[in-house]
Amino acid sequence: MTDFEIRREETDTGGRYVTMVDGHEAEMTYSKAGTKRIIIDHTGVPKELGGRGVGQALVERGVLDAREAGIKIIPLCPFAKAQIEKHPEWQDVLA
Repeated sequence: MTDFEIRREETDTGGRYVTMVDGHEAEMTYSKAGTKRIIIDHTGVPKELGGRGVGQALVERGVLDAREAGIKIIPLCPFAKAQIEKHPEWQDVLA
């Protein structure tokens, strides 16, 4: 998989992971559910970036950050849920 420069932007209630690829912005947003859980609610990847692994990279970064912080993920976003289901090695962070 190609490495994308992904940054996390966080507020008191949630945040997003965002990357710019070839002038197009892709993001995955989440809400905080207390101090030990986040809810991934949306992944948006422009059609121009489809098939390049951008969405998967966003989900993977969220999983890695959750694991490091000791928090669990509730994937309400269908794309994020499907990606986590495809990767058994990511499922330890599921709430």
